[in-house]
Amino acid sequence: MPNPVKRHSRTRRNMRRAHDFLTPVQASACPQCGKFKLPHRVCPYCGTYKGRTVIKVENLA
Repeated sequence: MPNPVKRHSRTRRNMRRAHDFLTPVQASACPQCGKFKLPHRVCPYCGTYKGRTVIKVENLA
């Protein structure tokens, strides 16, 4: 296997790692129940998507 001939500087190492971080989840509030949900997905608490009831959700409480 080839090995590096010269040592990379801290700057080059950090520039390579600049895109390796995790992005936070972009949660938005549901317009029906107000709880947080992932965008472009059915709300797991009330079962609505774009103002329409898509799935029937049973109350867990």
